[in-house]
Amino acid sequence: MPRILIVGGGYAGFYTAWKLEKWLRADEAEIVVVDPLSYLTYQPFLPEVVGGSVESRHAVVDHRRHLKRSRVITAKVTRIDHAAKTVLIEPEVGEPWTMSYDQVVVTAGSVSRTFPIPGVADEAIGLKTIEEAVAIRDRIVTNFEKAANLPAGPARDRLLTFVVVGGGFAGIEVFGEMRSLASALLGRYPQLTFDDTHFHLIEAMSRIMPEVSLETSHWVLKNYAQRGAVVHLDTQLKDATGGVIQLSTGESFESDVVVWTAGVMASPMLRNTDLPVEERGRLRVQADLRVVTAEGDVVPDAWGAGDVSAVPDLTGKGVGGFCVPNAQHAVRQGKQLAKNIAATLRGEGTKDYYHEGLGAVAGLGLYVGAFQYKKLGITGFPAWVMHRGYHGLAIPTWERKIRVIVTWGMNLVLGRDLVQLIAREQPRVAFETFASRPKPPAAVVPEPVAEAPKRATRTRAKKIEPQLPGAKGVSGPVYANPAPEPEPAKQ
Repeated sequence: MPRILIVGGGYAGFYTAWKLEKWLRADEAEIVVVDPLSYLTYQPFLPEVVGGSVESRHAVVDHRRHLKRSRVITAKVTRIDHAAKTVLIEPEVGEPWTMSYDQVVVTAGSVSRTFPIPGVADEAIGLKTIEEAVAIRDRIVTNFEKAANLPAGPARDRLLTFVVVGGGFAGIEVFGEMRSLASALLGRYPQLTFDDTHFHLIEAMSRIMPEVSLETSHWVLKNYAQRGAVVHLDTQLKDATGGVIQLSTGESFESDVVVWTAGVMASPMLRNTDLPVEERGRLRVQADLRVVTAEGDVVPDAWGAGDVSAVPDLTGKGVGGFCVPNAQHAVRQGKQLAKNIAATLRGEGTKDYYHEGLGAVAGLGLYVGAFQYKKLGITGFPAWVMHRGYHGLAIPTWERKIRVIVTWGMNLVLGRDLVQLIAREQPRVAFETFASRPKPPAAVVPEPVAEAPKRATRTRAKKIEPQLPGAKGVSGPVYANPAPEPEPAKQ
């Protein structure tokens, strides 16, 4: 059977494998999925994981549970040699190995794009993985616990100052969820007040959320201002060394939590491939998702989709003529890609990817949202309901849909769970602190070297007779050297 090798198990890769299992018979092809993680992360839920509205494990989809006919390999693909139709697979444990294929599907996704700003690499945290979302949430709750034990002053201000860099959808959503979480935490700490918390969003452009209308974006700015959050437009982050935030406007303050959401870039894995890549580091593909050269020639048996690929947007609305890197496109590209691969194996024709956007919807914290479809803008509580309704149904598999929706219902009744588990980062500390260890062996003291015994000299004692006048005789000899006897008193 031909082997279809899918590099990456994110949206596009997961849906490609999932739909290939549906549309291909078991004897038509072998499907192999290689990804360093054993699950798909549903990234639109990451802000709600930060806010504590979605359980972290419910925002991921297990590969092996739902890809039942595919071979799932949890490892990295570090090189693609399409000329030889092989990939180099590097597991976390063990030796790398080479695997051959007949068709390759590159859906390796994207990573956070950063700039060489001092301090960012050391102080900031991204929002691309479920682990990052959990860490942000735990850090916020931990900072409140620490600040509650401090008097008012610079140390407490630093702990309660939170910064988000980037005013796109990801930045705006996580900013709102962080503000919502902080407001909920204030009810648990009577030592702290609303005015003690400080939220700053930094955006280099003159507006936020370019996917929505200007009117809707202005409503979002006004809403955040009413909630005590500051948005810095036309402002760049110049320095974050040691948590000291320096802005291009000259403003400066300290923060213990800096979240970076200022864009993404294609996976650097593409640097180790002989497949054609465009100037921004993305895979070159045509509208039917086949890989093509710069001259437009099709590269046989190679496909690409998702954030890692420059997919033409046939609607004419994409930035630079290409689809924007979001979940809405990646999911639908994966479905179309599976159909095209199945058609190719059966000798049928392929179809171009075409998707008219369904609008943009964002959650801005509990009970607050924003929705935009063409000229229609909806804000506030109705938009928040639309946000939850859309993503509750959009997350893959009914198993995950049910878990998420049930959690939302429980939160409405019981409130969100505000417990932090930051100790999980070093889980062995408690055990190591009190664990008994074997005592070190006693130091061995070397025995002194014995000296040769000296020859003993025997001395014969003198026999002394009593000399005192009038002294009586003594039975037996007296040996020297006796203590001197006192002289007799003079008469």
